[in-house]
Amino acid sequence: MKLTTENKTNILTGIFVGALVAANLIGLKIANFGIFEASVGILAFPITFLVTDIIEEVHGKKKAKEVVFIGLLTLVFVLIITSIAVLLPFADRSMVKEEYTKIFGTTIRIFIASITAFVIAQVHDVWAFNFWKQKTDGKFLWLRNNLSTIVSQFLDTTLFMFIAFYGISASFTVEYTFSLIVPYWLIKVLFALFDTPFCYLGVRWLKSK
Repeated sequence: MKLTTENKTNILTGIFVGALVAANLIGLKIANFGIFEASVGILAFPITFLVTDIIEEVHGKKKAKEVVFIGLLTLVFVLIITSIAVLLPFADRSMVKEEYTKIFGTTIRIFIASITAFVIAQVHDVWAFNFWKQKTDGKFLWLRNNLSTIVSQFLDTTLFMFIAFYGISASFTVEYTFSLIVPYWLIKVLFALFDTPFCYLGVRWLKSK
């Protein structure tokens, strides 16, 4: 089966949505990565910026905004379904009452934080990518890919961490939250630099016949 440009765009959109939902579902866990601590959502979320950059480079700003809007609708839908699931009364035979409410009740806060940070960061990313594309006359993909993503990731990280985790327990003070933000953002910057070749490959793949 030969994939058309539309098929490939749909695949990228699916990856975008999957990475977005996955980052929110697993994001509650703060893991020790050896030299820093961060939400395990870092494993999936940077992929969303890579995908929108690839799509915007090939299809333009309007299409990238459409993908972001699809992601927003998906997050809102998952938030509504999760909220209903938490609010519904447990059956007597249910064996995970406290655990379920504790995990998914907190996940609701994660989703609210993610939606807020996601919209602001992604809108900025699409705008910044287009801004630098115009400034460079369509040259230097690596430059606009990284400049747009680095600033957008800082916005996303700061908003998400404070809305999702600040005050969730006694240990999540302002100082501790910032201690998570800085290394988390720096790792995202490394991800952005690392994914530059994949951005070129993705653009080439999407453009190929």
